[in-house]
Amino acid sequence: MNRQDGTMSLESLERVYTQYSPVYDQTFGKAFNQARESVVTGLTIAPNEAVLEVGVGTGMALPLYPRHCRIVGIDLSEGMLKKAEEQIARHSLEHVSLQRMDAGAMAFEDSTFDLVMAAYVVTAVPDYRKVVSEMIRVCRPGGRVVMLNHFSNGNKYIAAVEKLISPMCRRIGFRTDLSLNHVLEGTALQVTRKEKMNPFQYWCLVECVNAKNGYSRP
Repeated sequence: MNRQDGTMSLESLERVYTQYSPVYDQTFGKAFNQARESVVTGLTIAPNEAVLEVGVGTGMALPLYPRHCRIVGIDLSEGMLKKAEEQIARHSLEHVSLQRMDAGAMAFEDSTFDLVMAAYVVTAVPDYRKVVSEMIRVCRPGGRVVMLNHFSNGNKYIAAVEKLISPMCRRIGFRTDLSLNHVLEGTALQVTRKEKMNPFQYWCLVECVNAKNGYSRP
């Protein structure tokens, strides 16, 4: 059921995405995949780096990562993870493992990963602050946190429309009125790259260095 603020509970979110999973790649996945593919193939990942993909979904991006790194994908939806397992088997991705996990309460130790990737996640969870905090916690100091997402537009007319339709969108699993400033506020993330992505320049790539524990960007 939905929470009082109109956002979906974790249980509702899991149920919705599990229902989507059989047709996700042919529907929502097609709309989202162009930007995700551009981001993942453009990442510079060193040999043996540990990569976490938060909200791995059906695993559409997994074959795009270099095979010289180690990848863990997490998702709340069992239906999505079953599809991701099919991707791993189809492409013989021995360097990839999957875990069912709440992104807002990860089971990993602090500083486990060199790179944390989250595509279309922070606006699709009940509490983006918890998820971003966990992404920072499990990323090592000096590591990277990469987000691909829509953030509310600076244009006041578009922003007004986004705010108007946000309550409806929340009921089907995402919100439109979240700004990047709100996501980064009070965190240890320092933006190193920000780029609008196709289609329609609607999605935004935000790459950050994790400056926790006093690390500063060189």
